[in-house]
Amino acid sequence: MEGRIVNLPNFLSFLRILLIPWFLYFFHTGHHYIAIVIMIVAVLTDWFDGQAARWTNEVSEMGKILDPLADKLCLASVALYFLWIGQLPLWFVLFAVLRDILIFVGAGYVKFRHSVVTTSLWPGKWAVGFVSMMFIAIVWSMVWPHAFFKQYPVKEFFLYLSAFMLLYSFLLYCVRFFKIHKGMEYKA
Repeated sequence: MEGRIVNLPNFLSFLRILLIPWFLYFFHTGHHYIAIVIMIVAVLTDWFDGQAARWTNEVSEMGKILDPLADKLCLASVALYFLWIGQLPLWFVLFAVLRDILIFVGAGYVKFRHSVVTTSLWPGKWAVGFVSMMFIAIVWSMVWPHAFFKQYPVKEFFLYLSAFMLLYSFLLYCVRFFKIHKGMEYKA
């Protein structure tokens, strides 16, 4: 692997993975304020790991794998939990998890078949951002049930926006994988 494996950006991505069970535990046991702090830290590490990689010039192949893996594990874990407690529809969770599995398998195929480690695409980052906003809206509406959430469908807005961006980014990843497989030029 190119670049240092142990660096600040990779540490932040790994920390995000370690925070998943703690968020789920504290949220499920009713310690909502602790869970919210953990969620905020996880969202900040998602933003900060990429920034830290660019600022310190420590973009590594390990980071290109670890960051999207952390995103996918966070999305799948929290989405499955929210499905379980009745806050997300089955179609969304199946779509999001299947999409992430297919992208991860595609990236693995490209890595082993063509020795190319792909980076995250910006529409994929936007999709993760919208999913994060949906999760925050779910948590907020459950912890602080305000009339705002009854009057305005905030969760639903981010649900459909997330679904659209997840689909759009999935199509772009498919095009990129196809181009790499066919030996065509592609945007990194």
